[in-house]
Amino acid sequence: MERVLILSGSESDKPIVDKITQVLDAFGVTYQYKVASAHRNPQKVDELVRNSPADVFIAVTGLSAALPGVIAARTTKPVIGVPVNASLDGLDALLATVQMPPNVPVACVGIDNGKNAGVLAVEILALKDPELERKLHEFKESLKK
Repeated sequence: MERVLILSGSESDKPIVDKITQVLDAFGVTYQYKVASAHRNPQKVDELVRNSPADVFIAVTGLSAALPGVIAARTTKPVIGVPVNASLDGLDALLATVQMPPNVPVACVGIDNGKNAGVLAVEILALKDPELERKLHEFKESLKK
């Protein structure tokens, strides 16, 4: 059973997804990755979010950057948006991800920063997982060396 569901709007987002999955793999966090566009196949997005046992959602998003908000509108679980440099140096995706309407929050990491999305997902999961918290602490300590 996956603890994180990663959605991207396009196969072209795979290099960013790989950065996320490398972090999740390093911490032993289970995940599922699916391509589902908020515009091209919204029913698939709805179904994936509704039926997912995941505790955290990560949305990799470019161009109109609707995917994180669409997910957040359909769940009470944390959603992390990863804006992608698909156009305008990624600023359009960054602003669309950050500027969510009231009561529909989305956490947002930097443009193309899948690694931070993975670490943030681990931090969220570690709130209720002592073993993951221990691994995260060791990881943070290793950064000081």
